[in-house]
Amino acid sequence: MIPETLPFWKMHGTGNDFVLAEADTATATDAEWAAEAIRVCDRHFGVGADGLILVLPSTVADFRMRVFNPDGSEAEMCGNGIRCFVKYCFDRGLVDREGDTGAMTVETGAGILEARATHGPDGDVTHVRVSMGAPVFEPAAVGVAIEQPAPVLDLPMEVAGTRLGVTLVSMGNPHAVTFLDRPTAEFDLETHGPAASTHALFARGTNFEVVQVRDRSHLDMRVWERGAGPTLACGTGACAAVVAARLHGYVDGDVEVQLPGGPLRIEWDGSGPVFLSGPATFVFASEWTAASWGGPAS
Repeated sequence: MIPETLPFWKMHGTGNDFVLAEADTATATDAEWAAEAIRVCDRHFGVGADGLILVLPSTVADFRMRVFNPDGSEAEMCGNGIRCFVKYCFDRGLVDREGDTGAMTVETGAGILEARATHGPDGDVTHVRVSMGAPVFEPAAVGVAIEQPAPVLDLPMEVAGTRLGVTLVSMGNPHAVTFLDRPTAEFDLETHGPAASTHALFARGTNFEVVQVRDRSHLDMRVWERGAGPTLACGTGACAAVVAARLHGYVDGDVEVQLPGGPLRIEWDGSGPVFLSGPATFVFASEWTAASWGGPAS
């Protein structure tokens, strides 16, 4: 059973907002947490968030992170969410601060990731740099069943009556990146985003990014996240966009990605792990009481 009262922190990473709570998943089923995420994330009847993040014990890392989307589905990873997760663990004193270097490990659905926090003058975490792991380019990694050698660049796909070319990248979760020759604000993401995210080509759905290259160190990006819809930022999506851009020869190894919620810094030398750096921000702390739910039945 979900605890009747659940203390939580509301946080955001570059405008991508989350509810974070310490939990013991042994006391509740995945279906119960999925239903709770739908209620909590509702922006009219709940707290309002792009996801519910559970802070859990781990036997292989400092802590374990689980991310439930607003539709109740579970995401393998979340780049903005993991920065909030790291800040939560440090600022709440869950990580041993003796000889603190700002380093911690997080168990995720995409593997164990290493993070390093930067502390402000008051001791609280302001920014986090995460080693996001190496990108994977095999079509099967993004749930696409095609016989084509990796990497797959500009795969033709018809979306809502528009023919697009998508580059496939897995950052532990699936991404389809398309490059535009015009500002991303001019792209009809509200129509094409959900159609691309649920396209039959992707067995597990996908995150869909539209990107404009400004120069070799700057990208503009908008995203439709699988299970969440349009968000102000997507950390794994920004990583996928830079990886895809480098595969095309558009950018170098240190890139600022401008999203509606602000910039993220992505570093990738063309092989090995991708590094994501950005802010993590506390909004408020409160308690969620399941009995207070007054919205429609989930």
